[in-house]
Amino acid sequence: MGQRIDVNHLNVYYGDFLAVEDVNMKIEPNKVTAFIGPSGCGKSTVLRTLDRMHEIIPGAHVTGEVLLEGKNLYGPGVDPVAVRRDVGMVFQRPNPFPTMSIRENVLAGMKLNNRSVDKKDADELVEWALRGANLWDEVKDRLDNPGIGLSGGQQQRLCIARAVAVHPQVLLMDEPCSALDPISTLAVEDLINELKKDYTIVIVTHNMQQAARVSDYTAFFNLKEIGQPGHLVEMNETKVIFENPHEEDTERYISGRFG
Repeated sequence: MGQRIDVNHLNVYYGDFLAVEDVNMKIEPNKVTAFIGPSGCGKSTVLRTLDRMHEIIPGAHVTGEVLLEGKNLYGPGVDPVAVRRDVGMVFQRPNPFPTMSIRENVLAGMKLNNRSVDKKDADELVEWALRGANLWDEVKDRLDNPGIGLSGGQQQRLCIARAVAVHPQVLLMDEPCSALDPISTLAVEDLINELKKDYTIVIVTHNMQQAARVSDYTAFFNLKEIGQPGHLVEMNETKVIFENPHEEDTERYISGRFG
């Protein structure tokens, strides 16, 4: 089952620069939460704090808390690698490992986590993850072919299979459809809808129709002006955000008057 995330007074820095200021939100388990807002407002930055990917950038750090089922991911002694086992990430551009086969790509997370599986279990895991990513029927006869040889939409679903293979609690997706054609986009959106039964999903999207289609909750981020930190304007059920937002800035963004 997916797990709940509570974000409390989160400030995100790049060196001395405050990129995102005082974010407070509750991300519900087994729901899809969409982050929307204009470019540069911090939505992808906040997404990356949820699995401590943000820290990979030198000088990047946070203050505040990100609680996964009550446990602070930034608490003393918490191993970022362990965090990334519980919280998987799917990136904007499909990024299968180029030297690996389809099968090896699915199993890559297990290897990175030093989990050894025998061949029978590995075969079952590969099939389970590829079925979960709605890709099994398309690739089952060529599992030893390079993952990079698949189409863009198939590569993105392969990356989702790789993410779910380690059995995370949460799946983060940073504009997972922006590099895909409309048919592949629809396949990934259908998949997101399926996956929320088992995972908590947070998706960053520039496509408001997509947010309206796939998410249960929507968080709108904005920045007062260029060079100022981004901030969370409001978060609510997606229907409310799109039909009756509380903040004027949200209404202006949703109706296309800025952003």
